[in-house]
Amino acid sequence: MPETSRPDTAPTDSVSSTLYSERLWLPVWWWIAGLAVAALLAAEVHMGRPGLVSFLAYVVLLPIPIWVSFWLSRMRVGVIETNGVKELHVGRAHIPVDLISRAAEVPASAKSAAMGRQLDPTAFVQHRPWVKTMVLVVLDDPEDPTPYWLISTRRPAALLAALNR
Repeated sequence: MPETSRPDTAPTDSVSSTLYSERLWLPVWWWIAGLAVAALLAAEVHMGRPGLVSFLAYVVLLPIPIWVSFWLSRMRVGVIETNGVKELHVGRAHIPVDLISRAAEVPASAKSAAMGRQLDPTAFVQHRPWVKTMVLVVLDDPEDPTPYWLISTRRPAALLAALNR
């Protein structure tokens, strides 16, 4: 008896393992600063309109910096192996590791040059300003016009080790 009600859909036995995973969270002080600004704005509204309605400003304004902080922290970097095929995942983009010719760490001291005068306009860049280090991943795909990926990461050595595994 088939496991699905559709005969054209066969169950897949995909084995997936995560070799590296990182979420690029905002620094804590950015969260605190956002909440402080929202609280000051809500207090200003509260002083201008006393009464029960004035507390609505707190209810409306305080969740906004929390939502914005989560939204800015949504990017994930990971190396995932599925059925023997390793892929580098950066946000929604992914590429098989077989198409990577080499990868190198971009230290914080060289980040300005890598993001400035040395940046190729056709490169794929996932940059987060609050993350100091990056990884440069050079591609070897004749069908792809993208020469390299430039990715923010807090643990470049661990990412490079997962790519080379």
